[in-house]
Amino acid sequence: MRGEEILALFPEKYRDRWRETASLAEHLQEIRLRADRPFMILSDNRESFVSSQGRIVDRQEEAGTSTSEELDEILNHLCRYSLYAFADEIRQGFLTVQGGHRVGLAGQVILDDRGRIKNMRYVRYLNIRISHQIIGAADPLIPFLFEGGKVMSTLLISPPGGGKTTLLRDLIRQVSEGTMYGPGVNVSVVDERSEIAGSYLGIARNDVGIRTDVLDGCPKVEGMMRLIRSMAPQVLAVDELGSTEDVQALQMASGCGCKLLATIHGGSLEEVKHKNYMRYVVEEGMFERYVMLNRKKSVCRVEGIYDKEGKPCIR
Repeated sequence: MRGEEILALFPEKYRDRWRETASLAEHLQEIRLRADRPFMILSDNRESFVSSQGRIVDRQEEAGTSTSEELDEILNHLCRYSLYAFADEIRQGFLTVQGGHRVGLAGQVILDDRGRIKNMRYVRYLNIRISHQIIGAADPLIPFLFEGGKVMSTLLISPPGGGKTTLLRDLIRQVSEGTMYGPGVNVSVVDERSEIAGSYLGIARNDVGIRTDVLDGCPKVEGMMRLIRSMAPQVLAVDELGSTEDVQALQMASGCGCKLLATIHGGSLEEVKHKNYMRYVVEEGMFERYVMLNRKKSVCRVEGIYDKEGKPCIR
């Protein structure tokens, strides 16, 4: 990733301030902007501040601060000066912008007469999350996830920040393209939060393979059923299982002959097994492989690969 991509997230008048930050593009994780609060960045899991002149500093006292007007200008720029066109994304609390980067939004919400979020105004908090694709991230796993030339249904497990989405993205790419262990197949992805493919205007900005179809911004349950009916996938991929409904949709997909690639939050395989909505999944052997991930010293690592009975595949 080049720094120009980071600078393009800001209106022209503010770009000089962010040039030093943009020079860290390959290591940059977040840019946090809050009204009347210091400019903050996260790079290589280290938090720093940014001065009004654009210098990266360690002391809060040296940091510049965001104004409400500046945040309005940045949001308008990110929405290509048409907030109305991005109203649905703003209502959900995030934007996905060119390059696959995701901008989290917070401020004052407007509720409809049923108490549901109708819109958001006075957006005073922006979290620009920088997207990084790691080609080859799934290489160490591939030999253990194929059998008879076909990928096995696989669940990636990690605590937040453990690298499961990064790994899922590369696994999708390799299954779609084909590996020495099996030919490429049609993969359908339900990308509810636009984090896997990083789609912008409907086109995947991350490389998810030549045989991959992406349904962007759609709830998982509805998306899975829609893709099975419309795209005839051989493999279905989703991020962050979190409910009984998610699991029921996966069950239907599995019953249609689809292999499954999915992720879930968890600190261990045992923890996942004891989630109420996962008990049926485990008992029925819906997933043939479980991959446990963790982040240690800023590096995402594979801690274990297990078969559907929970037995280690590698020692």
